Amino acid sequence: MSKILADYNNYDYKGIFWQGREYEDKSDRKAIQRLLPKNAKVFIDIAGGYGRLAGEYLPKNYGRTIIFDYSKTLLADAKKEFGAKVETVQGDVYHLPFSDGEADALLMVRATHHFDDLPAIIKELSRILAPGGTLVLEVANKKTLPKILKYWAGKSDLNPFDRQPSKLRELNQGNFYNYHPKYIEDLFRQNHLKVEKVLSVSNFRSPKLKKLFGHKFLVALESPTQKLLAPFRFGPSIYYQVRKVK
Repeated sequence: MSKILADYNNYDYKGIFWQGREYEDKSDRKAIQRLLPKNAKVFIDIAGGYGRLAGEYLPKNYGRTIIFDYSKTLLADAKKEFGAKVETVQGDVYHLPFSDGEADALLMVRATHHFDDLPAIIKELSRILAPGGTLVLEVANKKTLPKILKYWAGKSDLNPFDRQPSKLRELNQGNFYNYHPKYIEDLFRQNHLKVEKVLSVSNFRSPKLKKLFGHKFLVALESPTQKLLAPFRFGPSIYYQVRKVK
């Protein structure tokens, strides 16, 4: 069993973490709506927790819909909420309990920042994804404009231009990782995954902006900028839609 970097058993992730994060939640949903495939015989929400994003994929009526997570308590919440609409599977993300090529579509959101060995995770995701299948992956961006400005101003030692992952701060038993987009895209190429679409997400994630404008205004502003800012890999969350080509 690999080291688990964030254990959400017996933690009220929905009630505690997502309080006051309506803007981030809706930004995630807008991105997912744009990137999820129309059809899939087997769809797996990796690190899907209590099924926060199930409202975006359940209406698609995929053949099988599975929520996978390490936390038994979050999976129990998902089963209570969605019943027979979803299957729940508990396990270790470094050793996914699925066969080679089993899934036609995978989703992983707000999870990669917990992993001390992301190359191993990407390899596992590629393993269980069928040729031609789609992976939608969100990663915490290392090269954001605020980080660049702080680095240039000498207010941060974090070099956002360095392609290696950065450890930002302690989170539970481990670190909180950010990634350079080029690092992520290299991992895709190494694992037979071709980038199809990219979105820049949560572009206005700022307590000051939330207080000044409110989340509804920021969500309205978010929608057109996800595509507009994608070439610059601007936002704190970068979403990728990739296809397995081998």
